[in-house]
Amino acid sequence: MTKLLEKAVEEINKLSDKEQDEIAQIIFEELQDEKKWDESFAKTQVELDILADEALKEYKDKKTKPLEL
Repeated sequence: MTKLLEKAVEEINKLSDKEQDEIAQIIFEELQDEKKWDESFAKTQVELDILADEALKEYKDKKTKPLEL
């Protein structure tokens, strides 16, 4: 466990059981969301690679324009 996480757990331990459960729920939801994102990106990696290759080819062929902000 990292020092930062240890410090956070120490502070969480000072909270009521209800507050601790609320924080635990937030952490679990964040972990689940992160897992879903990882799975989504893993499934689309082939498509992203193809798009990236196409974009690089267009750039090398001078078929792109600078982005105007």
